[in-house]
Amino acid sequence: MSDEKDIYSQLGVSSKKEDVHKAIKSLDQGLFPGSFCKIVPDVSRGDDWCSVFHSDGAGTKSSLAYMYYKETNDISVFKGIVRDAIVMNIDDMLCVGATGNFFISNNISRNSRYISGDIINTIIKEYYNYSKKLSELGLNTLVCGGETADVGDIVKTLLVDASVFSSMKRKDVINASNIKNGDVIIGLASDGKASYEDDFNSGIGSNGLTLARHGLLSHIYYEKYPECYDRNLDEQLIFFGNYQLTDTIKGLSLNVGKALLSPTRTYSPLLLEVLKQYSEEIHGIIHNTGGGQTKILNYGKRIAYLKNNLFKIPKIFEMIQKSSETHWKEMYQVFNMGHRMEICCNEAIAKDINMIAKKFNIESKIIGQCEKTLSKKNNQLEIKSEFGSFNYEQKNMS
Repeated sequence: MSDEKDIYSQLGVSSKKEDVHKAIKSLDQGLFPGSFCKIVPDVSRGDDWCSVFHSDGAGTKSSLAYMYYKETNDISVFKGIVRDAIVMNIDDMLCVGATGNFFISNNISRNSRYISGDIINTIIKEYYNYSKKLSELGLNTLVCGGETADVGDIVKTLLVDASVFSSMKRKDVINASNIKNGDVIIGLASDGKASYEDDFNSGIGSNGLTLARHGLLSHIYYEKYPECYDRNLDEQLIFFGNYQLTDTIKGLSLNVGKALLSPTRTYSPLLLEVLKQYSEEIHGIIHNTGGGQTKILNYGKRIAYLKNNLFKIPKIFEMIQKSSETHWKEMYQVFNMGHRMEICCNEAIAKDINMIAKKFNIESKIIGQCEKTLSKKNNQLEIKSEFGSFNYEQKNMS
C-alpha cells in the first residue's frame, strides 16, 4: 500500500465523519454546546439537574472476535467486545463529569447462521458481569435489559452495542468549550496493565479496527471469511497484511489476535478520583475515540493545540503501520497511538493527576499544551512525533 493514500477512507470508513457532523449541524446542541456529550434537561428533578443519554459499540471489532473464535474456539473473546461497548459509552460520559448511577441497555444484532446461542449467552452474561465489576470499582452501573435482533439480511456476523443513561447536577458538568489558552494536556496511557485489569492491554481500544484488521492480517482470510468484509471493496484492500491471528508478538504476552482484541481500557476509577478532587480546575476531558489524536480539534474555540511530548507508541500501532504502509499522519488521525484519554487543565494540578494515575499503574504525563490562535477561525493541531511533525485543522466550524 502506498503511504500517500488515505487507506481508511478507501475501506469505507471516515475518521472525521464530516457527513455526520453536517447532518447534525442544525440540530439542537443541548444545554452545554461544546461539551463532549450532548446534555439535555432532566425531566424529573428540575433545573439544577441534567441528563446524558449515550449510544456506542465495539464496531468492527465484533467481526474480528468472530474470526478469532473460529480460528481458536476461544469463546471468551466475546466478553472483551462487551467491555468495549460499555466503556465506549461510560468513558465518553465521564468526559462531561457524569459519575453517578448509569443505566445500561445492551443492543445485539446478529446473523444466526454464524453467531450461535452459546455466543449470545456469553455476551449477555458479560454485560451483567462487567457492570458488576464497574460498580465494584466505584462506578455504580445497572443493566436494564436490552434487545437481541436476528437481522441476517443486514448484519453479516455480529454487532455489539450499548446505550447508557445517567443524570447529574448541572454545576458539575465539564464543558470542553472552556478549554483555554495556557491549559496543559495530560495524556493517560492506553497500554500496559492497569491495577484493575486482568491482562496486559495492547492499547488498541475500539477505533480504527477496520484499518487495523485489514492492514495487519494476511490475505489468507479473504477466502476463509467472506462474511467478514464488504465484497464491493477492491480485493487488494482486504486483509492485505503480514500476520495471522495466532502469530506471536516478540516482547508481548499477546498473540496478534489477542492484541487486536484487547478490551478498551476504562479510566473510570482514575477519573472518579480526579473529578472528586479537581473538577473545578479541569476545563475539558477528551476521549480519543473516532479521530484518534485529532479528536481534540472538535472542542474549544480558536485553540492551537500542540502535542509535542507523546508517549512511545505501543507495539500494536507500530505493527499496523509497517504492515499496511499507512502514512504516519493518517495513523495519528485514526488511532489513539498510545494515550486514549486527555485532560485539559491548569498546569498546577498536573503533578497530582499524574500521582493519582500512578496509583492505578497507568502512565500519565503532560503531552502538550493549548494556545489561543487569532490568525484563524478554526482550531488547529500540531503533532510533533518521533516520526515527524503533522498539522491538522478543524473543518466546518460555525
